[in-house]
Amino acid sequence: MTGPDRSRPTGPVHDPTDATHLVHDPTDATGPVHDPTDATHPVHDPTGPVHDPTDAIHPLPDPTGPSPDLAPAGRGSGLAHEEAERAVEQALALVGGSSRRPSLRWEAPGEGRGGGPGSDPGDLTEALTEAPAPADRSGSRVRSSAPPPPPPLSWDRARAAAARAGRAGPPATIRLALDRALGHVLAEALGALTDLPSFDTSAMDGWAVAGPGPWAFGAGAGLLAGRGPATALPDGAAVRIATGARVPPDTTAVIRSEHAHADEAKGLLHALRPVVAGQDIRPRGQECRSGEQLVPAGTVVTPAVLGLAAAAGYDALPAVPRPRVDILVLGDELLASGLPHDGLIRDALGPLLGPWLRALGAEVSGPRRLGDDAEALREALTDSDADLIVTTGGTASGPVDHVHPVLDALGAELLVDGAAVRPGHPMLLARLPVPGQSRGTPDGPYLVGLPGNPLAAVSGLLTLAEPLLAGLAGRPAQDAYRALVHAEVHGHPHDTRLVPVVHRAGRAGGRDHVAPLRYNGPAMLRGIAAADGLAVVPPGGVRSGTEVEILDLPWAPATPWTEGCFT
Repeated sequence: MTGPDRSRPTGPVHDPTDATHLVHDPTDATGPVHDPTDATHPVHDPTGPVHDPTDAIHPLPDPTGPSPDLAPAGRGSGLAHEEAERAVEQALALVGGSSRRPSLRWEAPGEGRGGGPGSDPGDLTEALTEAPAPADRSGSRVRSSAPPPPPPLSWDRARAAAARAGRAGPPATIRLALDRALGHVLAEALGALTDLPSFDTSAMDGWAVAGPGPWAFGAGAGLLAGRGPATALPDGAAVRIATGARVPPDTTAVIRSEHAHADEAKGLLHALRPVVAGQDIRPRGQECRSGEQLVPAGTVVTPAVLGLAAAAGYDALPAVPRPRVDILVLGDELLASGLPHDGLIRDALGPLLGPWLRALGAEVSGPRRLGDDAEALREALTDSDADLIVTTGGTASGPVDHVHPVLDALGAELLVDGAAVRPGHPMLLARLPVPGQSRGTPDGPYLVGLPGNPLAAVSGLLTLAEPLLAGLAGRPAQDAYRALVHAEVHGHPHDTRLVPVVHRAGRAGGRDHVAPLRYNGPAMLRGIAAADGLAVVPPGGVRSGTEVEILDLPWAPATPWTEGCFT
């Protein structure tokens, strides 16, 4: 007897292209890619948490037990001993307990800073040196009495804080010649300096005629563009006219060449179609009158705006200066060229950030690679004359994450210290003091601290840098828009997720929608490289067919080759 054929499954064959039975892909946006650096899905350590014998929160039991030459204490004496120990711990905490990591004091926007250790910008060593926590007699550290830091801002509040910071002061105004104004933002509304057109002009090549026909005409080239005013045209007369030429006074209409017959022998012009008064004449002021607003302040100067300004008589435009941005790349593990090797990886953010920030309207210097050097970071921040400094990496609490301690040493004001968004939650926004400023609210350049993971850094760009730069450049706030998402997208339990998506046109009468892309882990760029936007996924995720807010990318490619590759 032959058994069942085990060379193939007895159930239906699974087609990986069949959307009815989706293949589970760990990189699919509907089930986010697990990245061991992403706190959204912490890696399970089978060995359990490492126990720190100096941690007073979870003290190790004494393996030796009670001393053999001492009798066990009674309940009363044990309670008294515990109360005495607790009193000692409280007293030690009051006189000198400290946290294990020096934390930058958080201040709400607009609040001043007090003095204290680390407030002197030159005292970097003191600010970066961690004072050891006092120990009790058993060697356990005492828990710090300092209040815990506030929770990170929600994603929308963090973005709103960056937008407010960018619009905190009136933008400067400069005048730029037309050939230098492209891409800048108008600081003032453009009003027409003259009527457009400034005289009646012919809209077509043909004949200018006066009164009813037929019309007598004479020999000659007629009226050409760029010539001075012509004499008035008497009734019954016609004259050849070119497009853009000034129409003679008393002209009734312009007849197109193809709509007229010129009898050269008799010198008479006959219309082949009915003639309507004013036809094919562009009257003075048809487009605008002098003083009329052409475009409002806050408009980005495009080639079309340049052409309109020139037509209206402008030689230079009032513009907002481009915000100047310095990029500081942190990390000893980064390579500027070649293949990754020996634990070193390529710097992806240095090449990415400059063009991205320029697309947001900034004037960007070349990236500087500082490694993990706190003093080099401090010098770079104090020497910068930029409006915004963007750092990559070093915003968490690792052993070489120097951004927080250096900002504290310089007296910076934290406007955003972390955001409830994945990826990118360790992002920050701060304002540095101007050189020599020792008190009051810092009034120097802004700093956006981006996480080191590439997609997490992109998240920080769109959350903090983009709205901040829009304000500094004078761009008006963009209205948020929403789109249907055609897939279930898992969310973080508590935080917003930003997921790369691509726009797609609806088929067979369906609505346009966005599709989430795979390869969306914090360290990945493959998904965002194919995307034209990021979907703002609220905590808990969304079902297919739900509308979500969309953040456009500056270039918005939406190219067909993304079809099927990453969705």
